[in-house]
Amino acid sequence: MADLLKLMEESGAVLKGHFLLTSGRHSDTYFEKFRILERPDVLSEVCGSIADRFRDSGAELVVGPTTGGIIIAFEVARRLGLPALYVERADGKRVLRRGAKLSAGTRALVVDDVFTTGTSVREVVELIRDAGAEVCGVAVLVDRSETPPDFGVPFYSAVRVEAVSYAPDEVPEWLAAIPITKPGTR
Repeated sequence: MADLLKLMEESGAVLKGHFLLTSGRHSDTYFEKFRILERPDVLSEVCGSIADRFRDSGAELVVGPTTGGIIIAFEVARRLGLPALYVERADGKRVLRRGAKLSAGTRALVVDDVFTTGTSVREVVELIRDAGAEVCGVAVLVDRSETPPDFGVPFYSAVRVEAVSYAPDEVPEWLAAIPITKPGTR
């Protein structure tokens, strides 16, 4: 969705500088998803494209991790007429809390906000599979990964953006010269 990328840039969601990403990697580009999440009209349209892509996937449930994934899971599930589950972090790992249950054999669509290394999505996929349920697809608002992800299921991103990131010991001098900011959370 070229319009989404343009909207992200215009709304201040695409930031330039030196950022320490939640993955621990460094980048000169950061996507502040909250500039999109705070716009229900835009988010609803983007979630509609995700719902349309997975309408015939056989999904019975939409699952998203905290924080941004919760809002996306809610809207995609609403558009598909399905329930949503929200995966939280407790004691350093992803878990279902507050009495939420995932039944064996359930077909789940995993959604999230910004995909860089895929750690959050991988944790959710693992939780679903460990419960004996089946992941039928993965979707994100923004895919900024350097290598296309492979979860063994269809993957969809509303926006694909080239944004290089560096391991802490590989940060180039030009980037290291810029004061570092750590804007994200996990």
